[in-house]
Formats: sequence, structure tokens, C-alpha cells
Amino acid sequence: MPWKDQGGGWQGGGGGGGRGPWGPGPGGPQPPNLEELLQKGQDRLRGLMPGGSWSGWGIVLVVLGALVLWIGFTGVYKVAPYEQGVVLRFGKWVRTTPPGLNFKLPWPIETVLKPNVTTVNRIGVGYRRAGELGRGAPKRDIAEESLMLTGDENIIDIDFVVFWYIKDAGQYLFNIDRPEATVKAVAESAMREIVGKSELSSALTKSRQPIEVATQQLMQDVLDRYGAGINIKEVKMEAVDPPRTVIDAFRDVQAAKADLERQINEAEAYRNDVVPRARGEAERILQEAEGYKSRVIAEAKGETARFLSVLNEFRQAKEITTRRLYLETMEEVLSGMNKIIIDNRAGSGVVPYLPLPELKKRSEATQ
Repeated sequence: MPWKDQGGGWQGGGGGGGRGPWGPGPGGPQPPNLEELLQKGQDRLRGLMPGGSWSGWGIVLVVLGALVLWIGFTGVYKVAPYEQGVVLRFGKWVRTTPPGLNFKLPWPIETVLKPNVTTVNRIGVGYRRAGELGRGAPKRDIAEESLMLTGDENIIDIDFVVFWYIKDAGQYLFNIDRPEATVKAVAESAMREIVGKSELSSALTKSRQPIEVATQQLMQDVLDRYGAGINIKEVKMEAVDPPRTVIDAFRDVQAAKADLERQINEAEAYRNDVVPRARGEAERILQEAEGYKSRVIAEAKGETARFLSVLNEFRQAKEITTRRLYLETMEEVLSGMNKIIIDNRAGSGVVPYLPLPELKKRSEATQ
């Protein structure tokens, strides 16, 4: 039943009284004529065609124009410097494109995903920070993640963080499910393996950096075997402590070990001071003994030589030698004595006994 603008109304059965569904008849607003609108549109399109009609070339040009617009709007795409283009053909990953202008088959044959591959992501293991639990929430320890067994059968509490970014966007999107959960599970497993080969004391002090490097390498090897398309930038240990239940006793043990180490160092310093001095003193005594030995031997040899020379002279002139020896002996004996010699033949008239030594001492004292 067509709409007509003749007679001013809607020509329908039942004598509608000249009223249509958009209002009254001739005396009111008239509805748009759809057939007339379609006819005008066709006339305008014919005017654009060569010869003013739907010729074969016109249809070809229209089709080509629509095809160019379709390809231009859906086939050319731009990848930003911080992105990689992942091209999907009917939903299947076919290739990965670099930054810049690229071409693909038009939609819906091929589509493209452009994930950010330069952003460094951060995952904490063993704890949750405020950003992970909610705004304003404090840091909370997760014991089931942080407690690990060392190589010497001790338990250690380790909180660490992993920094990573996307290396291959195609692998990242299609080879693994839930990438962040995968990275976290691999990080926890790798850290437990490396800590299980280390001792507690080294993990707490000097071996933290080697443990971080070994964990990073092991994580990268595992993720590469998965084809995850992820690169591990760094593994950083934030807190390494004994379990909270025994941390006070552990600190007491560490303090005792520190005191022991200090006393050992003091003893070593004392030994380093005493031993060299004792060795120097011993060397001095040895040198003095060697000098005394040499002197005594030389004197003994000299006395022996002198005795032999005297003996030789004695054998040649016994009378003279005997007298000389007597005189030398008396000279040696009397050299330290006070003695006064009186010549009886001088006739001095000296009393036979006079304490001349005492008089001499008194005269010396008065002087």
C-alpha cells in the first residue's frame, strides 16, 4: 500500500478521513515522500557518471574508488616508536612489524595489535606494596612466597622485585597465558633454586649480587624456552632476613659472632705486635751470643798462642824465663796495693814500725 501525495491523504482502506500516521491531511504538515527522495538520489548519481547513465565504466570507477578507500583506511597503519605491530589474519598471528608505516591486508582479512614494548614492568615477590593492594595500604609480607630453604638447611625470608619488558610482542600475546602471573611464578621458582644452592650467611651478606645475577639468568633461560617474548632487565633483592619468629635469636647469634670476630681481630693484632718484637729480641740475643762466642774463642786462641810462645821461650832459657815470670806476677799482684819501701842502708833513723799508710791517707784527706 504505497504512500501518495495525491488527494491530500493516505489512500487506504476503511476511509481514513484523509489522515496519515504523521498528521492530518491537506490542511496540515505533509510527511516526506520516500520514493521522491530515492528518485532524486538516483538522478544525482547518474549526473556523476559519464554520459549521464549507469554505464559499465561508471560501475568500474565506483567499485575501484570504494576499493581504494577500503584499502587506504583499513590496510595502512602506523606503529609508534614504543610499539610493535602484531598482524593477525583471521585471528591468527602471522607476523610482527617494526615501528613506522606498514601495510596489511584490509579489514576484516587482517587486523593489527600494537602493544607497548618499552615500558618496564615491575613485579614484587614475597610482599605486596600499596599500589598492588590499594591506595594507602601498607606493605604486607607474603610468607608462602618469601620463605625459602638455603643450601645449609636454614630458612630465609627474601623479598625481591623483578623488572621486565616485552621483547617480542607476538610471542608475548600468543605463546603464554597471563604473562604477569607467568613471570612471577618463574621468578619465585628461579630464586628458590638459586637460594637452595647458597648458604645462609653468604645470602645475608656477600653473595646477594651473585644470587640476583644467577636468578636473572635462570629466569631468562626459562622464559626463552617458553617462547614468552619477555626480557628480564633486573632482579633486585629488597629485604633478606631470617624468619620473623626467630629474628631476635638470630640477631643475638650474629652479635655473638661479631664479638667473637672482634676478639679474634684483637688477638691477631696483639700477636702481630708481640711476635715481631719477640723475634727481634731473639735475633738480638743470638747476635750477642755469636759475638761473645767469637770474642771468647779469639781470646782463648790468643792466650793459647801466648802460652805456647812463653813455653817455647821457657824451654830455650829456663832461668831467665822463670825470673821474668816471677817479676811479671809480682808486678801484677802488687800493682793495686799501698806499699812503702824503706831502705835500711839510708840511715834515715825511721822507727822500725810507723803506720805510714795511715799517715798518707790522712794527708790526702786534708788536701
